[in-house]
Amino acid sequence: MPQAQDPFADFSDKQLFSEDFARKEDANDPLSKLRNEFIIPTKGDLKHPGYGPAPTSGSADRNDTAQSDDAEEAIYFCGNSLGLQPKRTREYIHKYLDTWSSKGVFGHFKELENGHPPWLNMDDAMKDQTSKLVGALPEEVVVMETLTANLHFLMASFYKPTATRYKIIIEGKAFPSDHYAALSQLAHHNLPPDALVTITPPNPDSPYLSDEHILSVISQHAASTALVLLPGIQFYSGQYFDIKLITHHCHLNDITIGWDLAHAVGNVPVKLHEWNVDFAAWCNYKYMNGGPGVIGGLFVHERHGKVESSKAANGDDQLNYRPRLSGWWGGDKGSRFRMENQFVPIPGASGFQVSNPSALDLTAVKASLDIFALTDIDSLRARSLRLTRYLERLLLSWPADTRPYRLLTPSNPDERGAQISVLLNPGLLDSVQANIESNGVVVDERKPDVLRVAPAPLYNSFWDIYRFYKIFKSACEQALASSKKS
Repeated sequence: MPQAQDPFADFSDKQLFSEDFARKEDANDPLSKLRNEFIIPTKGDLKHPGYGPAPTSGSADRNDTAQSDDAEEAIYFCGNSLGLQPKRTREYIHKYLDTWSSKGVFGHFKELENGHPPWLNMDDAMKDQTSKLVGALPEEVVVMETLTANLHFLMASFYKPTATRYKIIIEGKAFPSDHYAALSQLAHHNLPPDALVTITPPNPDSPYLSDEHILSVISQHAASTALVLLPGIQFYSGQYFDIKLITHHCHLNDITIGWDLAHAVGNVPVKLHEWNVDFAAWCNYKYMNGGPGVIGGLFVHERHGKVESSKAANGDDQLNYRPRLSGWWGGDKGSRFRMENQFVPIPGASGFQVSNPSALDLTAVKASLDIFALTDIDSLRARSLRLTRYLERLLLSWPADTRPYRLLTPSNPDERGAQISVLLNPGLLDSVQANIESNGVVVDERKPDVLRVAPAPLYNSFWDIYRFYKIFKSACEQALASSKKS
């Protein structure tokens, strides 16, 4: 991919590493206001041993400085694992609970003043905004189940091995659950584990996978491959794969391709319909801020979701549609409650639904979708590019010859999302992680030496990044000093 223009090329490291610069960037960015839509934990909240916010009243044996520090907002760079809670979530869930308590089963059907859509129609009500986030037609998406469950449902429909084409190709360092899902699909078809082909980096010291390398592995196994399943963004390195290019290459080789978009949805723009992707699945608790383990989503291209009628050889009418693991919620709403035991799928992705979705989960996801509706994914992407470039510049301001870490995430902004993975020198991770956590920084680790730092564009700020680097640099210096003493 071509290198995107550096928005801070004209600034020195000294200019960037200043409180004034960070404050001005936030003040000049109209999307900074979206931060107010979220509950940002304080440092005191993170330390508090109980659930809920930390008590606001300070104890007599604590000085004013300590109490003031506890009141400061934490630096939360873990949206790649679990997004922060929207302020709307509590309000929306209260409406859901009030509907359930006052209407009971009628909550499924009744249109209520100032309420949310009836539970029966909530999944449909969320299609429009969801489709905008993934570049799809509304009928190509549905909010349902959870990520790995959706991958299984989709592979049950799209993975059709034959005697000659039976392999599944995945990325070698894909999230473990994707490995488990692919291997269990092979086992389900009585195929050996070696039918799983993994794309691994040619350089063992770098997780980077070039487009050329990915395409070459696919080409090498094309004649015997039935399915390719790749992540839109690699969870460990944060690399953003070229979905359009790889999908096109698979189709030229007559291979079905699906995408795990867990780290891509709500993070980077994708155009699933235009890029002709066969299917995709994602979770809604990372950049989508729906809450831990909340309901996920999936995409099925319109060409695979058609439901057509024809005449059978005996003259009877018959329905033709892609086989899938069927359930009653994927059936036509007009006949769903007739209990006739004749499955007539809803055209499009909704026909892949199985059980009725949790209205509580849908309510939580809707709270976040309504925040996304205040902007668009392209605007968020532009903000994200500036945030991650600012973070990268600060991280690289440490002189290379003494820097105790290196960056695993591609330097080309077009090849990454809102995450930069930092590989620390061996033996530093535990000390650095403990230090920054004690100073109100939340990032996640990948043993043995990686910190994943992910400034989410909906709620993170340049001020967050400025504060983070000061704390992170100090933690590294202390860890280095301790290692020299020992």
